[in-house]
Amino acid sequence: MKILYTESSPGWGGQEIRILREAEGMRKRGHEVTMAIQKGGGLVEPAQQSGFTVYELDFRKARFIPLCLEIAQIVRKNKIQVINTHSSVDAWSAGLVGKLMALHVVRTRHLSTAVKGGIHGYLLYNFLADQVVTTCAEVVEMLKKSARLESDRCSSVPTGIDPSKVEVDPTEVAAFRDKLGAKPSDIVVGTLCVLRGWKGIADMLAAAKILENREDIKWVVVGSGASEDYFKGECKRLGLEKKVVFTGHLSKPFSALQAFDIFTLLSLGHEGVSQASLQAAYLKKPLVTTSTGGLKEVCLPDRTGIIVDCCAPDQVAQAILRLAQSPELRLQFGAEAHRLVESSFLFEQTLDAMEEAFAQRRSFSRTD
Repeated sequence: MKILYTESSPGWGGQEIRILREAEGMRKRGHEVTMAIQKGGGLVEPAQQSGFTVYELDFRKARFIPLCLEIAQIVRKNKIQVINTHSSVDAWSAGLVGKLMALHVVRTRHLSTAVKGGIHGYLLYNFLADQVVTTCAEVVEMLKKSARLESDRCSSVPTGIDPSKVEVDPTEVAAFRDKLGAKPSDIVVGTLCVLRGWKGIADMLAAAKILENREDIKWVVVGSGASEDYFKGECKRLGLEKKVVFTGHLSKPFSALQAFDIFTLLSLGHEGVSQASLQAAYLKKPLVTTSTGGLKEVCLPDRTGIIVDCCAPDQVAQAILRLAQSPELRLQFGAEAHRLVESSFLFEQTLDAMEEAFAQRRSFSRTD
């Protein structure tokens, strides 16, 4: 297949990483991949470094007509057969081009936020897309209702784990815990995410405040983002500077994740199946999360972890205490979490499902 990936988002995060990894996987399977990306966007340089043909486009709504013409030119030049759209502006423009040129269009919806119903949802997810892929099961049901999609046109394809990419250096793990001042018997509670307001960092800090007298519990936030300074300020306001460590962005976070005894992700919204929660699960960490979006597909109550309500730091504190007091329960949940990832959330399964979506309404061979 000759596939065009489009992305109008300017950022660099889980969505863009999924696109790049998926494109690399498709190329490895023999498909030809071309990319049309927001000019100056965070995906441009990594995609170019990976050896893809990248077209930088100005994905502004005001440029809708010239944008469609540019995409059509890319399609003709590269003999594109399938278009995979990922964000709003590129879904409208590339979706329309695909419709007019009788191409197979797959729309990937990465967020778990509500989709506009009515004519907007119908046009974007039904009329302009042949197949819709989401990153968690909850969104499938939402789209089937709001966009009036048939079941065979919408599926959940979480971003799976590639075990070959999970590299842990025991020396680095020990060094990370040492920097936290954590003894072997101490409990390290951590999260890994882009620091945005809806990631639940405020609830984690509030839970740390509730448990501030527990000297054996250490708290760590791995990641950076737009809200980093705010949360650091909130940490200081709560008097937790010596209890909570902010590491900033880590390009190789696996040793930090392995240093955790408990992984938390307390998102209030927007989550698909979180990569960080899958990584922690693969590393046999017990989970404490909310039920937001796809988090509940990985954090299974009393199997792989503990589900808490959103904005409920008291529940978070209780869950942390329960796990801190039971090494056996942590081992049990961690082992089951690892088994869940290996059975249902491997990256090869992601590629299998995406190939099926790309070929759902057209029959292409890998050598086409």
